[in-house]
Amino acid sequence: MAYNIPRVQAVPIEDSQVSFQVDGVERLRWHAGRRYTRPHFYPLLGPSGRPLTRMGHPAAPDHDHHKSIWFAHHKVAGLNFWGDNTQNQARQDQWVHYQDGDDEAGMVVDIGWYDGHNAKLMQQRLIAVLRPMEQGETWLELQTTFTPTGNSLMLEQTNFAFLAVRVAKSISRHYGGGHLTNSEGAVGEQEIFGKPARWMDYSGPVIGETWEGITYFNHPANPHTPNGWHVRDDGWMAASVCMHDGIEITKNRPLNLRFALCAHAGQVDAKRTEALFEDFASSSAYDLVKAQRPYRAWLQRGG
Repeated sequence: MAYNIPRVQAVPIEDSQVSFQVDGVERLRWHAGRRYTRPHFYPLLGPSGRPLTRMGHPAAPDHDHHKSIWFAHHKVAGLNFWGDNTQNQARQDQWVHYQDGDDEAGMVVDIGWYDGHNAKLMQQRLIAVLRPMEQGETWLELQTTFTPTGNSLMLEQTNFAFLAVRVAKSISRHYGGGHLTNSEGAVGEQEIFGKPARWMDYSGPVIGETWEGITYFNHPANPHTPNGWHVRDDGWMAASVCMHDGIEITKNRPLNLRFALCAHAGQVDAKRTEALFEDFASSSAYDLVKAQRPYRAWLQRGG
């Protein structure tokens, strides 16, 4: 008897982790253990099987809040949800849905943002979908909604929000041999910091002469797009949605954001990357809809 085993799977494992696997081999891992100040992804593996991200700064112990791939915000109604030296925490309240398939695997989780008195300020619904590409490359799509628990909540102006990526040491310009490139053709922190761009790429050596990298796409439907980017030659990048202005969210007007990360081989190919951006920009968001048994819900592109 033949069984249909999905090629791409989101596999829950111990310690509140989820392993995203392609043909039984891990490409990405989600960490939501309560010992962390916030959930995060680590590692995101490149085509060679080497991690393209890292935990923490290579030379700054006070940057342990840099957790590979993570969501955070420096000023939520004046409270710091960016650093680790704070009583404010984001923690996973529950997993909502796991989904396997031949082409992609998805995860839906609810994350509460709690102040130092354990009062929840807002709820984050995170949808993560991993899709294998050719030659061992990986596409990770992240879709998230922030809803206040009260009537409204101010997400203040700051460079530090929302999705941040800390790349592996060897990929960084300062500690390795890599470089930053944006959609406008600019190269390096000095030319890119604070400038608007559709996408950002950090590529560098991972082993020997082998280069790999991560391209970070900011969906054009996100607020303040095209926004400025907070990037550093020491190895991190973030689309700073609140770089110039804050965002007030209400229960009737939550904040919806869409991002994507491409773990690719070689150096960035601008023509190909632009085509990936156009595909992402024109794609529909994911919806979690009710389904027939054996599933309670199903994750699919909206109409």
